[in-house]
Amino acid sequence: MLIGLLFAVTAMVLNSVAGLLQADGAGRATRRRPLVVQPRYLIGLVVDGLAWGCTVVALRHLPVFAVQAILGGAIALTAIATRVLYGTVLRVIDRLAIGACLVGLVLVAGSAGGDEPQAVPFTADLILFAALILLAGALLALANTRHSWPLAVIAGLGFGGTSLGVRAVQIRNGVGADVVGLLGQPATYLVIGFWLVGLISYSRALGLGELAAVTAVFTVTEVVLPGLVGIGLLDDPVRQGWGWVLAAGLLLAGAGVVVLARSPAQRRKDDRHWVR
Repeated sequence: MLIGLLFAVTAMVLNSVAGLLQADGAGRATRRRPLVVQPRYLIGLVVDGLAWGCTVVALRHLPVFAVQAILGGAIALTAIATRVLYGTVLRVIDRLAIGACLVGLVLVAGSAGGDEPQAVPFTADLILFAALILLAGALLALANTRHSWPLAVIAGLGFGGTSLGVRAVQIRNGVGADVVGLLGQPATYLVIGFWLVGLISYSRALGLGELAAVTAVFTVTEVVLPGLVGIGLLDDPVRQGWGWVLAAGLLLAGAGVVVLARSPAQRRKDDRHWVR
């Protein structure tokens, strides 16, 4: 379990660094120099890949709930970093909402049990595939959105889906480093699909909203909904007697997201009437 914790914390720090780099690249993008050729954005993708690798290792030792909740610490790191580096100004209520998200995620993490499920039914792959199709459709439907929070939600569900896919691959077949075995599993391709949806939607959200607010909505979504799916679909356990802690954490984090979704920091940057 200690190994899982160490890798999850490392992934959290790397996710924050990647978000800062990608947000900076998104802010520099123009028609002549689009996002895909921005050096800092590309470096951010590399750091993101390292973070994902650490997350995969963590998921071999901890349930989806626990790993995703630890990753939620990126909310605090990102908020502090954007304030120090860019002088980003958030409303007092936005800061309180970020704090509520953090406290809620801590409660969620504490409610996760430590036992690993032994098998994943084939229906899990079908359900995850249907979810992937719905997310991809939602991403296409939001092509002209002027708000960042719907994209942040999709990004959270996308990257959360990758964790569910990784967990399913590991638990169901235990193939470890067997590449042939991995390529023969539907969950492997679900991981790739969810990752692409998450990456595209997160990159677009960064181009529309402030990094701290986007990260908060993205992270809570990534933790809460996939975590609940992990409980119902992959048999990730909740500590005995901790159901009320889980419920309190979900309510607190959800309330924070509702506030942030209505924040001016979530609107298109060129629509705002204040200067960072």
